[in-house]
Amino acid sequence: MGASRPASVVLRPIGVVRSPYRTRTEAPRQGWFRPEVLSRVEVFSPYVKALKDLEGFSHLIIIYYCHLARPWQPLITTPWDTRLHGLFATRSPDRPNPLGLCVVELVELQGNVLVVRGLDALDGSPVLDIKPYLPTVDAFPNASMGWLEGRMPLR
Repeated sequence: MGASRPASVVLRPIGVVRSPYRTRTEAPRQGWFRPEVLSRVEVFSPYVKALKDLEGFSHLIIIYYCHLARPWQPLITTPWDTRLHGLFATRSPDRPNPLGLCVVELVELQGNVLVVRGLDALDGSPVLDIKPYLPTVDAFPNASMGWLEGRMPLR
């Protein structure tokens, strides 16, 4: 017997991305491919108190909605290979639930604004959550990269 599905999921943005990337072609495939670019995450006023103690973390995880995603396909090609791959074996933003996740460096906290380095989100992307990046639990240096092994440049 299969698990029951929730009737709906409601997500409320807690902020918005302000970045120089206006279109998908302007944005890097991964934020760390453009380390010189700074972006801003503007946190909406009801959530500003939740930023308390964040300045002590060097890196954060930003979860955002890919508001300019295209309809998803189960099999796609990527810039790293001409063969078809299953969507879930890629990082394409065109997904059934187009969520983006990016580890960024926190450069500065200015009131309700996080100045960050390494964000690949487009300007205007709704921010859904912010979490501290913890190298002791979030990093797995020996993890396998599957079909991407040797195809993607390293930081």
